[in-house]
Amino acid sequence: MKILMVLTSHDQLGDTGKKTGFWLEEFAAPYYVFLDAGAQVTVASPNGGQPPLDPKSDEPSGQTEATLRFKADDAAQAVLAQTAKLSEVKAEDFDAVFYPGGHGPLWDLAEDKTSIALIEAFYTAGKPVGAVCHAPGVLRHVKIGGEYLVKGKRVTGFTNSEEAAVGLTDVVPFLVEDELKGKGGLYEKGADWGAYVITDGHLVTGQNPASSEGGAKALLGLLKA
Repeated sequence: MKILMVLTSHDQLGDTGKKTGFWLEEFAAPYYVFLDAGAQVTVASPNGGQPPLDPKSDEPSGQTEATLRFKADDAAQAVLAQTAKLSEVKAEDFDAVFYPGGHGPLWDLAEDKTSIALIEAFYTAGKPVGAVCHAPGVLRHVKIGGEYLVKGKRVTGFTNSEEAAVGLTDVVPFLVEDELKGKGGLYEKGADWGAYVITDGHLVTGQNPASSEGGAKALLGLLKA
């Protein structure tokens, strides 16, 4: 199994002067789910190289078994330090793609034509596409056969109430929940901050950081089916 993970290269939290990027748990937990299942994992980002880590995700409250494992794993840190350039990876070289969240993807990956085309190529080929927390926002412009990919599909992603709880409703370029609904998605959610994962066909979406491990396992399930 060859799995591509796509991380953001965006590090500015709107015009707040604060930093953002990818969320550590949402990378670390799926990374180890895939690795422990024997998958070959390639990590890519729009700019290549070291992607920006959201500093909030590195605070003590954000630590999990997976993040602690990552911090002690020199090999994984080396992989993260030298991500491939997104423009240089091809869907045909992989069996599935997974997008971890963090606020960063709302600014770059959601609008990135290379990322959009990549998702369309994976999906059209019948390969699993996964996204967790804010990353379902990267689906906003993805179309299959002239229709939005999420139209008529059961999907989830970071809720409006979770965004309000972190105080960023007026900072983000769009709200994931509203965007998925607006593009025709059959949006569902669980309790705020609880694990909630939906699989519809070969599209897997997870609601929040707590859903990252479950989302990765769901993606693996599709690959092994």
